[in-house]
Amino acid sequence: MISTAIGRRYAKAIFELGQESGTGDKIVADFHALAAAWSTSDEFRHAIANPLVAYDAKKAIVREIGEKLGISPLSRNAALFLTDRRRLDALPVIDACMQELAYAKKGLVRAEVLTAGPLSDDYQAKLRAELERVTGKKVTLDIKQDKSLLAGVVARIGDTVFDGSLRTRLQSLKGALLTS
Repeated sequence: MISTAIGRRYAKAIFELGQESGTGDKIVADFHALAAAWSTSDEFRHAIANPLVAYDAKKAIVREIGEKLGISPLSRNAALFLTDRRRLDALPVIDACMQELAYAKKGLVRAEVLTAGPLSDDYQAKLRAELERVTGKKVTLDIKQDKSLLAGVVARIGDTVFDGSLRTRLQSLKGALLTS
């Protein structure tokens, strides 16, 4: 598996190429589609990872998938470059980093929110407003349910985690009681 730092470096370079060529949004969408194909197709991943498959065949596979997805020539060339460098397994990391770069360019920040159950629209609005106040940026929420949470919400923006889960509150209460 590829490191996040390497994937971030490729994402930044490809994103900047897209911005310079005036196709920034298209290249972000293209890499999102490529990453989805990578994540959902065992055959795609195995063909690229198989050392017995010739590089010309791997490039042909990437070209064919690119044609089926309708990606731009710039995106196709970037994907072929990743194939040459044996970095196609970085597609999910590159996609996530490019999404963040696209949000940042628009002045947005994405918050990954884990909840024990569904959130009401009113609560989502209050949560968004509070996260916008803390970050000073416009926030979009990516809400997912996590059954392992007893109650509460855990929000992650970049490397910062805001943990309002019941489990964390109970652990801090336990720690406070044990030290008293």
